[in-house]
Amino acid sequence: MAEDVKPTRKELMQIEERIELSERGHDTLEQKRDGLIMEFMDILDEAQDVRADLDEKYEEAQNAINMARALDGDVAVRGAAAALKEHPELTTQSKSVMGVYIPQIDSTKVSKSLDERGYGVLGTSARIDEAAEAYEELLDQIILAAEVETAMKKMLDEIETTKRRVNALEFKLLPELRANEEYIEQKLEEQEREEIFRMKKIKDKKEREEDEERAEAEAEDEAEEPVPADD
Repeated sequence: MAEDVKPTRKELMQIEERIELSERGHDTLEQKRDGLIMEFMDILDEAQDVRADLDEKYEEAQNAINMARALDGDVAVRGAAAALKEHPELTTQSKSVMGVYIPQIDSTKVSKSLDERGYGVLGTSARIDEAAEAYEELLDQIILAAEVETAMKKMLDEIETTKRRVNALEFKLLPELRANEEYIEQKLEEQEREEIFRMKKIKDKKEREEDEERAEAEAEDEAEEPVPADD
C-alpha cells in the first residue's frame, strides 16, 4: 500500500532507483522471452520433422520384423535377437541456449555390422538382417526424438517462467512502485505548500512586528522633540 511508504525524499530516490532497475529488468526479460520463443519455434519445427521420421521408421521396422517372422519363424527371429552381446550405450551432455541448458544425447553401438550383431551370418536370412538394421535406425531416431522433445519442453518451461516474471514486473511491481512514487510526490508537494504557507505567515508576522517597532520608535521620537516656547 502506498500509504505505508514514508513520504521522504530519501524514500522517493530509492523508489525511483527501483523503478529504473525494474524497467531495465523488464526490457531484458522481454527480449529474452522473445528470443526463447524464436528458438522454441525452430526446435518445434525440428521436432515435427523428427516425429514424422520416427513414425516412418517405426512402420518400416514393424514391416521388416513381421516379414522376418512370417518367412523365417518366431524362433529364428528370437534367436537372432538373443544373440546380441553389445547393447547400445548412451551419454548425455548439455548446451546452453539463451541460458537454458538443453540435453545432447550421444549414442554408441546402436548401428552394427553383420559380424557385430552376435548371430551367425549363415544361420540367418537377409530378412532378419533387414529387420535388425531397421530397428537400429528406429532406435537412433528414438534417441534423437528424445533429445529434441526434451529440449522443446525445457524451452517451453523457461518461456513460461520468463513470461510470469515479465507479467509480475509489468502488472504488479512496476504499478506498485509508480503508485508509491506518485504518493510520495503528492505528500512532498503538500509538505512544501504547508512550509511555504508557514514561512509566509512567519514573514508576515515579522513584518508586522517590525512595522509596530518602527511605529513605536517614531512615536517615542515625536514625544522627545522639544515643545517650542511661547513668545
